[in-house]
This record gives sequence, C-alpha cells and structure tokens, in this order.
Amino acid sequence: MQFKKSKSYFIGESKYNSNGTRAEKEEDMSSYKEGQINQLANALEAAKFTPGDITKLGQFKELSDIRGLFHGTHEIKQVKHLIDCNVEPFIPDGWKVEEHRKGGQLEWNAEKISLYLSENQKDGNYTEGNKLRKELENKPVLNANVLDYLLKNPHLIPEEWKSKYVFFWGTAYRHSDGDLVVRYLYWDGGKWDWNYSWLDNDFNDNNPAVVLETLFISLPLFFVGRVLF
Repeated sequence: MQFKKSKSYFIGESKYNSNGTRAEKEEDMSSYKEGQINQLANALEAAKFTPGDITKLGQFKELSDIRGLFHGTHEIKQVKHLIDCNVEPFIPDGWKVEEHRKGGQLEWNAEKISLYLSENQKDGNYTEGNKLRKELENKPVLNANVLDYLLKNPHLIPEEWKSKYVFFWGTAYRHSDGDLVVRYLYWDGGKWDWNYSWLDNDFNDNNPAVVLETLFISLPLFFVGRVLF
C-alpha cells in the first residue's frame, strides 16, 4: 500500500505544478515523513486492517492510549465473549423448542468456527432439511443461543458470512403451523438479521451449518438430554 504525491515545486512564496501551472497552496498538517506513513500503511494492511477499520482508528477518541502501549504505560487485554449455550433459547411467539443441544460456556473464537456443508450440498447439489438434520446429529453444531449473541455483537460475525445463509442446527423449533424449522443468520444489505427455514425445504451450498472445528469448550455437548461427546 503506497501513498503517492503529485509532482510540484515552490518558487518564492508560490507553489507550482511540474507543467508550470500554479498549484493551490497546501498546508502541511503532519510532521511525519512519507516513508513513515507508507510503513504504517503496509503494517496495517499486513495486519488485515480494512478501510473501515482505518476510519474507525482515525475516529478513535482514546488513540493516545494506544501510544501508551509503546511506552509501557498501557497494556492490551483481550475481551472474552462467553456464550451460555446451556440456557433455554429465545422462542418466537407461537413456537416451541423441539430440541436444543446444550454446549456449556462457549468462548467465541471465529478461528475455531467453520461452515459445514454436506457432500450432498456441494457442486450445485442440494439436500432436504430433514435428511441434513439426521446427518448433523453427530456434528458439533452450534445452537440458537450463539445466533442471538452474535446478533447483539455483530462485530464478531466473520465478514465472509455475508454471502451465506448460516444455519444454527443446534436448536430446532416447532413452528406455530406445526412444522419443524431451523433459524439462520444472514446479511440484510445494511445489517445482520435472522430468519428461518422449514426442514422440508432443500438446502444447497449457500446454506452451511455453523460447527466447531474442535471441541474446545469446557463442558460436554448434550443432545436432547444425552451426552454426545
């Protein structure tokens, strides 16, 4: 990432472009060298800062606290996001919980979460929801408690999920119409929201299930009252 300057030069009190035309007078508001700015930009890019992150950094009111890190007066402490997967999930009006896989206290770490697709969902194929649910019985799927926590903390949701309808199969509901449904998270253009799908619908490669890559939570997973792992 490089910052480029247009070619210009000064004559007396006036500044001119290389073609001889007079340039607008600019005030140098920074004492930093171009090389330092480029070094910082490259470091931020290597650390996977997005343009939005850069904007937030420039607007950050406690920016001087970050400077304190270099002088030993401040330290970084990671915020832990613990999700209680044992409590009863949110139940929409008229619905009932058909099953709820309890998973103890889950410390959210997006690097240990993956999006699972059945082989029957890949390469343009699709599978019926009830069949997929059966296949996921022995998979460490996350429940609706995680979905609702992420909705309250949308900054935790991975950017790549925006192109998917991400399902939380750990909780299945009985809709008011009597059919089984499962809730999913999706990007609604300007914000994250949730919706649901009937299990007799078809699920394709745009409908992954959220699963733990490894079982790193402290308590065992439960499935309708019996231990799975």
